[in-house]
Amino acid sequence: MGQQEKVATSLAGAASEEISASLTAVDAELARRYPGDPGTRQPVHTVYVPGDVFEPGTLRSWGDQALAALDEHAPDAASFAAVLGIPEALAGPVHDRVRAKLEREPVEDLRIDFEDGYGPRPDAEEDEAAARAARLVSEAYANGTAAPYMGIRMKCMEAGVRDRGIRTTDVFLTGLMEAGGLPEGLVLTLPKVTYPEQVTAFVQLLEAFEKAHGLDAGRIGFEIQIETSQSILAADGTAAVARMIDAARGRATGLHYGTFDYSACVGVSAAYQASDHPAADHAKAVMQVAAAGTGVRVSDGSTNVLPVGPTDQVHEAWRLHYGLTRRALARAYYQGWDMHPGHLPTRYAAVYAFYREGLEPAAARLAAYVAKAGGDVMDEPATAKALSGYLLRGIDCGALDTAEVARLTGLTRADLDAFASPRRGDLTVTAP
Repeated sequence: MGQQEKVATSLAGAASEEISASLTAVDAELARRYPGDPGTRQPVHTVYVPGDVFEPGTLRSWGDQALAALDEHAPDAASFAAVLGIPEALAGPVHDRVRAKLEREPVEDLRIDFEDGYGPRPDAEEDEAAARAARLVSEAYANGTAAPYMGIRMKCMEAGVRDRGIRTTDVFLTGLMEAGGLPEGLVLTLPKVTYPEQVTAFVQLLEAFEKAHGLDAGRIGFEIQIETSQSILAADGTAAVARMIDAARGRATGLHYGTFDYSACVGVSAAYQASDHPAADHAKAVMQVAAAGTGVRVSDGSTNVLPVGPTDQVHEAWRLHYGLTRRALARAYYQGWDMHPGHLPTRYAAVYAFYREGLEPAAARLAAYVAKAGGDVMDEPATAKALSGYLLRGIDCGALDTAEVARLTGLTRADLDAFASPRRGDLTVTAP
């Protein structure tokens, strides 16, 4: 032991107390606005099915059609990997997990669509379809055939369709309540939001519904769909999307980018409307920064190039979808839209390859961080948080197994959760 240092200070204890008192309001505001990620599962995609098309067997049908596409156009691991450029070492594991996923849980998030995919209908017809959707969703959760997340996209809060959107939301939610209550996986999507006041209006609608049914305040959350330029940059030059998150009063769960409406809004011609267009990148970057730390998650859009027709055409569409999905994952957009059953094989292939190829490096870095062993990369707590989040997302979607992650990191699921959401409590690392 060296010489014990003399510790001296110049300020009275009151100085620290005064500074803390002056920042009390800021501390509370930080905690309110930026609570961090909720720590719940985020689906890797959202599938949209029109309200008049959704049936009890829709989810299974999508899985079966996706498996049939694999059987026809890439019947084994080697051929599937060759189409997509998946490394040989990953070909078998990715192919096997994709097929298992399509058999077990082909869709992670389903939105029954009463907006663009449904269109204008007579009121009685849409009433009937909304009530039917509520019944089928309730039955699916009751009999174990539901996707982890399910809900509707209603019409927006613009004047021409506002009343219809409000009524459809009311019919659907009321139907769920009469069938036994709101499922835990319920998700609502509010489209074509242009002004924060439209978000405020939707919050008022949900507050009224909760009060009418004696539900806890804030029980019903919703996603905000970003489809207009005004939702990114307001007339006064501010980032309107940040104000929309605030207007949701803690109910916003996601920001979903609408590829084609947004592209058309800023003048991109139809041939160039895609999720990798510079206009799309700008919009999603603003969404990402506005949502960071708020607990609101960002979802990428979709491609409208469908994998149908002869094998060469299917392969071309698969490569496009696979590449766009991998691009989005690298940019931390962990969710997107899938518009056709044929997109499911490449959605899961891209997601699984992304997590499996990074499993061992991420696990080694996290284990070294926990052990304070160093290595060739010096990581900080924020990086440990990101590494844990990466591994957790891989486990949740089926790309990784809890046991293999525990073997490589020496950490339990609870340990990973604690690193990924350190605000939830003191971090205590336990043996797996």
